[in-house]
Amino acid sequence: MKKNKPLISANDLSRFYGQVRAIENVSFVLPHGEILGLLGPNGAGKSTTMQIICGVIAANNGSVNIAGYDIQDAPQQAKQNIGFLPEQLPLYNDLTVDEYLFYTAKLRGVKKVNLSEKVTSCKKRCGLETSGNRLIQNLSKGYKQRVGIAQAIIHTPAVIILDEPTSGLDPKQILEIRKLMLELSIDHSIMLSTHILSEVEAICDRVLIINNGSIVLDQYLKELLANGDSLESTFMRLTEDSNQ
Repeated sequence: MKKNKPLISANDLSRFYGQVRAIENVSFVLPHGEILGLLGPNGAGKSTTMQIICGVIAANNGSVNIAGYDIQDAPQQAKQNIGFLPEQLPLYNDLTVDEYLFYTAKLRGVKKVNLSEKVTSCKKRCGLETSGNRLIQNLSKGYKQRVGIAQAIIHTPAVIILDEPTSGLDPKQILEIRKLMLELSIDHSIMLSTHILSEVEAICDRVLIINNGSIVLDQYLKELLANGDSLESTFMRLTEDSNQ
């Protein structure tokens, strides 16, 4: 995979629910090894955008290309390159960490001969080496987040999409998850949605602000800060006419 090749290419995405516009003409790219922060008020269109990119819902207009595959024309190949962590963790509390990760690896098409290696590697990367035999229901919220991230990367996707990955965590857990995301960005491209501006400033290369269904900012953080602007003031200025 070429380092400068976009792994996500979203082109003129629009989605309407009846007469209600969720998003309209949303376009952006995400290159290899970059962390993109998606910001916006509640109801701005963040979740709709992420669901379209993941192939959960279809756009009324526009296209999404994931690692060279169109999400509509070649959905299986495109989705093989996506790891998704929704805000509501897709965990089975009555399984152990190992049972769950073996299960999700099989769902993701990991070959039987590679299963043990993949699970061991994911646990190591996510700091779960000693948690394999523990029931998920007995884990802290921070460790449940780690398991959620592990299932998202179990098949070594090119793109990782995270929705509110540090929501509800304590400060120590937040720092640990941020460190993990930075480590993952070496081999993956990451798109994360969050309401925490400081999180974007801490780990993201680029920020995408969406308001009332449209992109109002797509800029590298270094450029934004070099111009003397703060992310907070920029966000407030660009979303002051929010419908929420």
